Amino acid sequence: MNRTDKTEMHYWRNIFTRAAIIIVTVALIVWFLPREQGQRFRYDVNKPWTYGSVIAKFDFPVYKTDELIKHEQDSLIELFQPYYVYDNAVEKKMVERFLEDFKDGLPGLPASFKGIVYQQLHDLYQSGIMNTPEYNAMAKDTTKQIRIVIGKEAQSVPVHSVFSTLSAYEQLFQDDRLASQRQILQKCNLTEYIEPNLILDKERSETDRNDLLSSIPQASGMVQAGQKIVDRGEIVDEYTSRVLDSFEREMKRRSATQSELTTTAIGQVIFVTIMMLLFTLYLALFRHDYFDKPRSIMMLYSLITIFPILVSIMVQHNFFSIYILPFAMVPMFVRVFMDSRTAFLSHVIMVLICAAAVKYQYEFIIVQLVSGLVAIYSLRDLSRRAQVFKTAILVMLASAVIFFALQLMQDNVVLNIDTDMYIYFIINGIFLLLAYPLMYLIERTFGFTSNVTLFELSNTNKGLLRDLSEIAPGTFQHAITVGNLAAEIANRIEANSLLVRTGALYHDIGKMANPVFFTENQAGVNPHDNMPYTESARIVISHVTDGMKMAEKAGLPAIIKNFILTHHGRGMTKYFYIKQQNEHPDETIDREPFTYPGPNPFTREQAILMMADAVEAASRSLNEYTEENIYNLVNRIIDSQVSEGYFRECPITFRDIAQAKLVLIDRLKSIYHTRVSYPKLKKEEPTPEPVVDDGETT
Repeated sequence: MNRTDKTEMHYWRNIFTRAAIIIVTVALIVWFLPREQGQRFRYDVNKPWTYGSVIAKFDFPVYKTDELIKHEQDSLIELFQPYYVYDNAVEKKMVERFLEDFKDGLPGLPASFKGIVYQQLHDLYQSGIMNTPEYNAMAKDTTKQIRIVIGKEAQSVPVHSVFSTLSAYEQLFQDDRLASQRQILQKCNLTEYIEPNLILDKERSETDRNDLLSSIPQASGMVQAGQKIVDRGEIVDEYTSRVLDSFEREMKRRSATQSELTTTAIGQVIFVTIMMLLFTLYLALFRHDYFDKPRSIMMLYSLITIFPILVSIMVQHNFFSIYILPFAMVPMFVRVFMDSRTAFLSHVIMVLICAAAVKYQYEFIIVQLVSGLVAIYSLRDLSRRAQVFKTAILVMLASAVIFFALQLMQDNVVLNIDTDMYIYFIINGIFLLLAYPLMYLIERTFGFTSNVTLFELSNTNKGLLRDLSEIAPGTFQHAITVGNLAAEIANRIEANSLLVRTGALYHDIGKMANPVFFTENQAGVNPHDNMPYTESARIVISHVTDGMKMAEKAGLPAIIKNFILTHHGRGMTKYFYIKQQNEHPDETIDREPFTYPGPNPFTREQAILMMADAVEAASRSLNEYTEENIYNLVNRIIDSQVSEGYFRECPITFRDIAQAKLVLIDRLKSIYHTRVSYPKLKKEEPTPEPVVDDGETT
């Protein structure tokens, strides 16, 4: 397969991949978008109608409000009479037990008292005895009635004409004869012979109750086709509001046919597809490098998809207000991990798609666009937790102010503000604070590294960096110096200084495995003196692979591990290679055992680190730190790296390299305090006073 065929295949593969992403995204969003149709008006009771004239297109009923229906239901419930079945077996059972228990008469009382109690119990059961809690619940209303079912007949009686088990016991002592002997009768536990004989017929009562409630009409009038409902400028009163709600409700009911739902879905597919095509086209034209990073593309399309789905679910199930959703999270995340322009366009596309599901699109789009812009402007560089808090406050305030401005334009009345919306904005700001913990989840899921993480990783008092300072202090100092040099170069050429500084701190951690084999950690004894050159080269080169193992174990981000791999690129341990070559001049020495595994740098930051690392290490071997020596050293090392092709795979320019040289020369001169040489007198003169170096001469 020739090069042209490969290029064409790569082109079509990219087209297919992007098309597949669009199709999947559109399918997910449209699947959740609501299909209901109908008039969508925003109005307030006792305020003017701001739209044009509304004419009924068809006959429809004026539905009652839920509050009115509930009031009518409560009124009917008060008149409802539950059914109670009269159970003769209860009286027979209780009276027979009484007679059996006191067959010899009531203790301490004449024999006639047994007959008196018997007659009283009979009268109570004939009147009817209910369960006490049920009786108390109904007895509060003195007009309440119940229906007592005896056989096939049901008779309505006032609830106060029957007894509860408690009031039946008290009724026993309404007889003067029994009342005079109450203390003695209480010892007989007469309550044991009082049981309810009016049993609630739950099924029949529930059926009758439901029939009663269903008799309430849902509508209270009709609107004829062609009838004017409301006109511009008219005050929307309670009745007009009910008519408008009924009109919208009927519109939704009539539009719920299969053909109309299909038409709605087709429109949604077209709309969402256009939005996603525009977004994908932007990436292809201006950010095509993102397509080489699958995780970046996955994050972008996932964020754009998640919020329309959440909005659709909330709209369909009436879960609170959609304004509590922190839409500004999308531009915040994209701004932190990518760039501002992509963040803004991602937010615009997401908001427009969400608008297809919301009821009041105009104000929603305006409020969310403003909040997104504020989030992008206020979060230029996330390095502290307080910045997320500040962004949340600013987004909340901006949303409230822009909504207040919209209300002033529409209502012209300051006092009639919708306070609920401002509560939603406060909740939105609180939810926006979740961006900080969610950022860690996004980093782990999509392989990004935020500035907050870089700051945490650059803490030298914990983890691998603390171990490096204790095990290999020379290497630790070298790493700090290289980090400072690299960061200054990055600032000069507008690269990521925080990233390159953090990468520099970790680039030599592999030296902790064998610290004494590296000159910066040696104290007079060099173990390489008695070792074969190939073995020395292997140990020196192994600090890259050992460093990767340590980084993997510590869970360092891939972007930091790449600095460990690339800081020597595919360079050689030339010292040992040349020594080997000199001792075996007649042999062809294999270069591979003396070559680092690589790869060569593929980002500007990695190239900066390679230059700073090589120059800083080589500067320690200078015999004299003069300006000329430093100048020659920097140029020789970096020119050698360029000529050997170490920077061919990274987007660093010759101008960047020239700027890097200047920074390194200036910084090394400052580090090693280079000074001008004092001139000598050409003729003999009286011996001058000794010149004192004040340490400030350059």
